Amino acid sequence: MQIGMVGLGKMGLNMARRLRLGDHEVVAYNRDQDVYKDAESVGVTTSKSLEELVGALTSPRIVWMMVPSGAATSQVSDDLTKLLEAGDILIDGGNSNYKDSIARGPKLGEKGIGFLDIGTSGGIWGLQIGYCMMVGGEQKHVDHVTPILNTLAPPDGWARMGACGSGHFVKMIHNGIEYGMMAAYAEGFEILKASKFDLDLTQIATVWNHGSVIRSWLLELAQNAFEKNPQLDGISDYVPDSGEGRWTVATAIELDVPAPVITLSLLERLRSRQDVSFSAKVLAALRNEFGGHAVKKT
Repeated sequence: MQIGMVGLGKMGLNMARRLRLGDHEVVAYNRDQDVYKDAESVGVTTSKSLEELVGALTSPRIVWMMVPSGAATSQVSDDLTKLLEAGDILIDGGNSNYKDSIARGPKLGEKGIGFLDIGTSGGIWGLQIGYCMMVGGEQKHVDHVTPILNTLAPPDGWARMGACGSGHFVKMIHNGIEYGMMAAYAEGFEILKASKFDLDLTQIATVWNHGSVIRSWLLELAQNAFEKNPQLDGISDYVPDSGEGRWTVATAIELDVPAPVITLSLLERLRSRQDVSFSAKVLAALRNEFGGHAVKKT
């Protein structure tokens, strides 16, 4: 099939490569065109503008956006809406808020343009093992792009979740769960490292990955990290977040669903960004005030 790819970042470029390996024709546009040499080396046709990209596609067109969520996605979507025609399909494979996708579907539908929100997981490993994809949108549009999804995903690695917004909703919860799992692994390895035993964390991760109930791909990645850098030297303890953990916690509150593990894992990421914790200073001062406990001076 022929597909337009907008965004050749860490995931977009590898997705274009995987599509080419599946003999699909890929026409791409990226704002930073320094990546075009890599894309062209695998047979991707590059474009100087969105107008050129859309003009190079045969109707009905399929255009897949892989750009940062929020303002960037909204801008690219608005620009493409002006260029696409009835019968075309626009796909958002980024980490957009599901509420934005719920609103985007009908807006595009007014022009007869189909819309699919596809939550995409796989990171930089997707080129090799495939992408897990959670699809939201009308069944007829899903059916049309099925050959593309089959190429991008491993066997049984994609499914339609429901109406517009459902794909990004399920991906949001997926990322919230990921936050909790990562935090549990991180805490466990810190306890191991703090013990009196001279433990080999690489060895432990390797053993756990063979038959234990906590084996997982994340644990395999932890094993890889420890093999490269056993003490994680040079890595800051500053942990960013993509926003989906926040949306998961906010949604849990909206739905009156308790989600303490995911919530605390998000708060731990926020704490990691503090050079100095003022709240901890307050705690130390209060202990000194009511109990006369010593305060450690800086």
